[in-house]
Amino acid sequence: MTKKKRNWRELSPLQKAVLVVAGIVEVLLLLAALFDLRRRPAEQIRGNKRIWTLVAFFNYVGPIAYFLVGRKRVA
Repeated sequence: MTKKKRNWRELSPLQKAVLVVAGIVEVLLLLAALFDLRRRPAEQIRGNKRIWTLVAFFNYVGPIAYFLVGRKRVA
């Protein structure tokens, strides 16, 4: 059984709000990761900065992976 795709007009106000908030969170995570990559010295990053920049563009997974794995802990 196939599920019918719903368009924006068919969504409830709550569903629309959740999608908008999720989109904003995703963009903010991406911007935070890109900003951090730009200002942080290469010695404080595990791996290549260019690779992490590309990885950051993978929806939520990229920026979260960068913050959890890509940055070295600075004492």
